[in-house]
Order: sequence, then C-alpha cells, then structure tokens
Amino acid sequence: MLVYCDPEEEEEARGKKRPKRTYSFAESIGSNSPRAYTGGFGSGGISRSSSMSSLDTFPRLHFRDHIWTYSQQYVAVEAVEEAAAAVSVGGGEEEDGTADGMRLLQLLVACAEAVACRDKLQASSLLSELRSRALVFGTSFQRVASCFVQGLADRLSLLQPLGTLGFISPAVVAAASGAAAPDEKEEALRLAYKICPYIQFGHFVANTSILEAFEGENFVHVVDLGMSLGLPGGHQWRRLIQSLAGRHGQPPRRLRITAIGLSAEKFCSIGDELSAYALNFGINLEFFVVETNLENLQAEDIKICEGEVLAVNSILQLHCVVKESRGALNSVLQMIHNLSPKVLVLVEQDSSHNGPFFLGRFMEALHYYSAIFDSLDVMLPKYDTRRAKVEQFYFAEEIKNIVSCEGPARVERHERVDQWRRRMSRAGFQLAPIKMMAQAKQWLGKNKVCEGYTVVEEKGCLVLGWNSKPIVAASCWKC
Repeated sequence: MLVYCDPEEEEEARGKKRPKRTYSFAESIGSNSPRAYTGGFGSGGISRSSSMSSLDTFPRLHFRDHIWTYSQQYVAVEAVEEAAAAVSVGGGEEEDGTADGMRLLQLLVACAEAVACRDKLQASSLLSELRSRALVFGTSFQRVASCFVQGLADRLSLLQPLGTLGFISPAVVAAASGAAAPDEKEEALRLAYKICPYIQFGHFVANTSILEAFEGENFVHVVDLGMSLGLPGGHQWRRLIQSLAGRHGQPPRRLRITAIGLSAEKFCSIGDELSAYALNFGINLEFFVVETNLENLQAEDIKICEGEVLAVNSILQLHCVVKESRGALNSVLQMIHNLSPKVLVLVEQDSSHNGPFFLGRFMEALHYYSAIFDSLDVMLPKYDTRRAKVEQFYFAEEIKNIVSCEGPARVERHERVDQWRRRMSRAGFQLAPIKMMAQAKQWLGKNKVCEGYTVVEEKGCLVLGWNSKPIVAASCWKC
C-alpha cells in the first residue's frame, strides 16, 4: 500500500524536493499481522527482511529516495521494537493483558500514521477504538496510551489543508486541546515533585555542584532560569541555604538569588519566605525577579556585583528555547556565557523528542513516557487519585504538546544528553565532570526511592533512569 504522508513536515526536515510517494509506516511494522509485534518478546526481534525486499516496489524513485525512505523505516521499526519491549515488561500484566497491550500499541502506531498522512477518516475510526481501550485507570500502558490518544485527537483537529502556510497559534492549540487549568497544573507539579524523584534529583545534583563552586566564597549569586519550575516554597533554595549555613568555616556574608520568569508576584512571595528563612541561619539573602521569558532575557537584566561568584541553575528549562532554527537557544547560551558564571548546572529530560519527523517523535515519546508510567505503577496503588493527577495534568500536558503541536506552540523539545554536549560546546562551554556517584546512590537510599531507579555516570554526566531507560540527565559546565 502506498500512501501520501505529511509533505510539509518531510519538506521542512529534508530541505530538498520530496518524492511524490512514501512507503506506508504501518506496513513496515506489519500492522495487519499481530506476529509483527512479537519483537518485544524473546530474541527473535522484529523481522526487517520485508522492509528490505519492499524497496523494489517503489515506482521510479531516485536511489537517494530509496535510501532515505528505508532509513526512516528502519528507525521506526527500532522504535516500535523498544515500545513493544516496554509493553511486555510494564505494569505486571498477565499474558492476556500483554496481548491487549500489544493490540493497543498496534492501534496507536496505525493511528499516528493516519494522522501524519492526514487521513482523517481512518484516524477518526482508529481513535474511536483507542478511546475504548486506553483507560485512565487501567494498566500503565493503557494510562500512557490515553494521553497519546488525547494528543493524536488534538493534532487531528488542528490539521490544516495541504499547502496552508504558517502555524496555528499557541492560544488556539491550548483551547482546542482542553489544557489543564493553572490550579490543576500547580497541584500536579507539587505532587510530581513529591512522588517522582526526577526534579528532586536535579535539585540535589545542582545544589551539590553550586555548593562546591561557592566553597570559601563570601559573596555568592545564583541565577535561576525558571525559579525551580515555579514550585511554591522554594524547596531547592531552602536546602542550599541549609548547606551553606552548615559548610566548613563560615557561611557566606551575602547570598543573592535572581529568579527569571513571568510569574513575578509568585516569585516575590517565594523570595520573602526565603529571606526570612535565611535569617534563621544567619545568612543575608537578597532576592531579585526579572520578569521575562528566556528568549527575551538580556545580560543587562541581571545585576552582577563586583567580587561575587555566579552560578546559573537550569532545571528542565532550556529545552523550551530549542527551535528549528537553533538561533534562540544559541542567543540564550551566548548571553549566559557572557555573564562568566563559575558553574552552569543543566538538568534536562534525556530523550529525543525534537526530531524533524512526527512519527519518530511519537515513538520516542511513547517509549519514554511508558517507562515513567511504569515507575508510577510501582510507587502508587491503581486507583490513587494522586497518580491520576500527576499523569493527566502534568505528564499528559507534556505528551500532548509533543504529539499535537508544531512550530512555536511545540515547546517540549527534549533532546538527548549527547546533543546537549554538542550544543554547549558550540556555545563555548566546557564540561565539568560530575564526580558524585557515591553521593547520588546514597541520595537514592536516603530518600527511599523505590527499587528500579538507577543512577549511572555517562561521560561526566549523571543520568537517572528507570529499569535502564534514561529519564533525566544532569551536567555541569564552566566557561
């Protein structure tokens, strides 16, 4: 079967004239044959011979088009194989449940292909069946599938006719997708912080690195790109204040914190609480707010005092500045470099959700969030409302943005740690290897993080994962 896939997406990604036809993604994984999905079990894997022999069926395409199309099929098959493996080990499902999970995976992939190819009739039909199978209180894979179904439905509703120029505005996307209310998002963020170790792990690595950079210094300054995600109470900085007060020798004579973000009123409230908290430890805290987003942040917005040591803290923030042109992120990194911080701590999701092809992003995200939902399955009971809130109002918002949005509206542009290494190096930063593996493992034990989470050191970075699947990576950089 030969189908037309999204031509605008392919043309943008390839930067060249597109072929008139591409081979069906669903056929490459055998969507009509359940046996095609047995690659997640045993050692046989997914057969790729059919994909190779199918190249002969292409109607008069150039050789480079054969190679490009086959490479896309190969990447897609690899992604399906990984997702199938995740289904086979997730959520403690029995054999019947696993079979249902494989069928659900098959439907998801087929629906994603139909949406990518703008086949509204086929996509709508598949979405109807998916909604009856992807249950919010079902198995871990059913729950994660329900989030992807929402994203696919949103993307389908936002499809524009072929040849339409421009992007749909973020406001239209939010209205169409039924985005969570601010109060729901804030509560879900607080619950995610308490239940999942990812943000706390980032805070631990960041504070340890900042404390090391501030050793023996009397005048210290932290610039927080995003004020620790806007968490109420300033949890990260309370712990840093405690550590600075308890360090060897005397605490610093002055600690300055500059918060970057658009929630000035909330940040000021947090600043007042932190200032009072710091006084209890004999530390003079000065708190400043720069009300702007990262793309519009200028070096002159940040007041640097002579003789103070500067650290920059970025927890799950910089991926939002990554765009197709790369110019926005490069400008932000160059601006930070010009501030000459002693250390820049970078914590980001370690997954490839910024690829040029929708289907590739879809499968990467499905594998990544399946691991997260599996971990939640172990930590909380099936019908726990806290888990539902975290999944539906926190992680689901990320999933829907990855799946349904394009252009400026797509801000969840997560990239792997290797890509961040290249980006940081090009901006003039040098990696400062993190040497705290023993401390990180102690942190996991001290915080009673459930079995299944692992911390590994990878080329000077620390990566927190679930059952060998990387989730977040922390790295430190110097000018």
